[in-house]
Amino acid sequence: MPASHTFLLDNGSLAPEATLGLRRLAADLAMRIGEQVAPVSLLHASAVPAEQLDGAPAEIFEPAVSRRCEAGQRSFVVVPLFFGPSRALTDYLPERIAHLRKKWPELQIRVAPAVRQPGDDRLARILADQVRAVSPAPDRVALVDHGSPVREVTAVRDALARELAGLLGVAVAPCSMERRPEPEYDFNAPLLADLLNQPGWNSGEVVVALQFFLPGRHAGPAGDVARICREAEARHPGLRIRLTALLAGHPALVEILADRWKAGLESGKRG
Repeated sequence: MPASHTFLLDNGSLAPEATLGLRRLAADLAMRIGEQVAPVSLLHASAVPAEQLDGAPAEIFEPAVSRRCEAGQRSFVVVPLFFGPSRALTDYLPERIAHLRKKWPELQIRVAPAVRQPGDDRLARILADQVRAVSPAPDRVALVDHGSPVREVTAVRDALARELAGLLGVAVAPCSMERRPEPEYDFNAPLLADLLNQPGWNSGEVVVALQFFLPGRHAGPAGDVARICREAEARHPGLRIRLTALLAGHPALVEILADRWKAGLESGKRG
């Protein structure tokens, strides 16, 4: 039994493609670090029928740890597939770990840093690659994320937008798919749909860069982002939108995750 068991952790999705994509990414990470990596989700994914997941049900974090503890494992490294400090990482995950320790007090869980870290522009470089793949010389880029009520998470998106603008040498507008309506959440504005109605963004070519790792309700061919872009083009006949690929498909992401895994393994900090 390995000294530490590694999980690649996402928030979870009801879209089967998200779990299948997480599995592929975990397999790539395992090959890169030479250790087994289990793909697990915090929530939601266990509701996806197993027949939509090649016959293998998705694993949820707490029962996944419990099952391995029952088999004698006590040390784990969690590599979060998160851009920044969402409440899933700062609140919910620690709560689940504390609950697990009630049964296994000696349990050690080291949580690696989130994907985007200050001073590391590799994620922005991946985004730049994805933009250039659909438009070698873009005029304008909209960087869209899910949207978060946590200001620190939105700050990650905004920092990525600044880095991306520097790499591409063009205007990059950060925007969200969701936001709460109260004024104190104005830091999430604008929504993508609103941005694509604004002068300067409702004509010509606009690249919509997806700040999403995996497909789900918003991202992917059947997601809300694609629908919003089609509707914007229908409203504005002179508008042409190019959508980038999801981040999990870029080979450099595995290198970032491998570095985060190493940092988590060496941290010695309990979750």
